[in-house]
Amino acid sequence: QVQLVESGGGLVQAGGSMRLSCAASGRTFSRDFMGWFRQAPGKEREFVATISWSGASTVYGNSVKGRFTISRDNALNTVYLQMNSLKPEDTAVYYCAGRLPNGMSVASKDYIYWGQGTQVTVSS
Repeated sequence: QVQLVESGGGLVQAGGSMRLSCAASGRTFSRDFMGWFRQAPGKEREFVATISWSGASTVYGNSVKGRFTISRDNALNTVYLQMNSLKPEDTAVYYCAGRLPNGMSVASKDYIYWGQGTQVTVSS
């Protein structure tokens, strides 16, 4: 079992940057594919980004492509989400999630363990 704890959320002005971290504990997650999702009030959970176990492959949601970067450090058991050029519509609770290395997936149902989420608020 892997436990995930997100951190780094908070309040930022539009156009600013923020980096989220997701620390894993429990069994090693270095072979798992990891992802970030977000959920705004009244909206469905939205795919943000995913990364392969090696970090060689990444996929991004259309709304964040070119602005967000997902990365991982397996030695530190941590996944990151660098968010640049933030917009008010990026405001949401951001969740880190993991799945077994069965290929890239943008579907939340394919992820088997989740963090508790961290709030990101972008002011205009």
